[in-house]
Amino acid sequence: MRYPKDLQPGGCVGFLAPSFGCAFEPYRSAFDNGLKRWEERGYRYVLGPNCYAMEGVGISNTPEECGKEVNESFLSEESDVLVSCGGGELMCEILEYVDFESIAKAEPKWYMGYSDNTNLIYLLTTLCDTASIYGPCAAAFGMEPLHPSIEDSYKLLTGSKRTMKGYDKWEKESLKNEENPLATINATEPRILKTYVGGVFTEDAREGEQQISMKGRLLGGCMDCLVNLLGTRFDKTTEFIERYKEDGIIWFLEACDLNTFSIRRAMWQMEQAGWFKYTKGFLFGRALNDEPMFGLDAYQAVLPVASKYDVPVIFDLDIGHKSPMMPLVCGSVAQVHVSGNDVEIEMKYI
Repeated sequence: MRYPKDLQPGGCVGFLAPSFGCAFEPYRSAFDNGLKRWEERGYRYVLGPNCYAMEGVGISNTPEECGKEVNESFLSEESDVLVSCGGGELMCEILEYVDFESIAKAEPKWYMGYSDNTNLIYLLTTLCDTASIYGPCAAAFGMEPLHPSIEDSYKLLTGSKRTMKGYDKWEKESLKNEENPLATINATEPRILKTYVGGVFTEDAREGEQQISMKGRLLGGCMDCLVNLLGTRFDKTTEFIERYKEDGIIWFLEACDLNTFSIRRAMWQMEQAGWFKYTKGFLFGRALNDEPMFGLDAYQAVLPVASKYDVPVIFDLDIGHKSPMMPLVCGSVAQVHVSGNDVEIEMKYI
């Protein structure tokens, strides 16, 4: 596994928009404020040509132009790390224009984003053996005041922190809108972890003293994107997990548009494709669309498949679309420890 160099003092952050850009509110004002903050912290930045673009469908520009921006950003010597402007809908369409072979040969760079950016983050890891960061997009760095999760993302990019812990509360209703573009995370709901082993609920984390540990190589992202990649010519997952079978895989997963039945179908599809062969555990973020359907909730959507592997399955972690989110290094070897209602994820670059 290739690990990029940490962002050094005075280094240059490259911003690009392979999915949506920051062309409209509230993202534009937040992005602009974030750029000021990077400068205030002593960093330089360079903008890709699509950062403020609105020429594409579900992405910032045409698939060809977005793919070109990705290639130029990774192969340029101007930037030291890369941060995606935002998520979106159709980043998958740019993949045929991304030169993964050249990116795999070039000096690696950190790339950070989430949601639709799974299309690039997951493939950087599985196709290029290059670690990447599933974390916040560029506009999040403009919130006032900064949430600790954004500070953690700074620290991960600069190499000063590689162990992440959950946050006390999460956001049920965002206050961010066109009139209030710099709103910070409205964290009002207490984090309550739910842990299962072999499909059996361990205990209420708020009352018990559960102690659960697992170790393996982190792999995952947004399930909406992952099942879309599955079975395409870009899907080299089984080859990847065979290559790292001695480490085993800890899957970190979350969902955006998928409803509970879609999540259940996605779990079945990934299992049938052989993705879970060397699984050491599952880490699930809070699903954005988690309303029960016909008695099926987000937990039972996952457990029929996940419980077959007799490994820890942890739900409602700070991963993904329901803020805040712990930045995680896809491809790193993680030691995960749950103690009561607290989680600690130590990531090693080996």
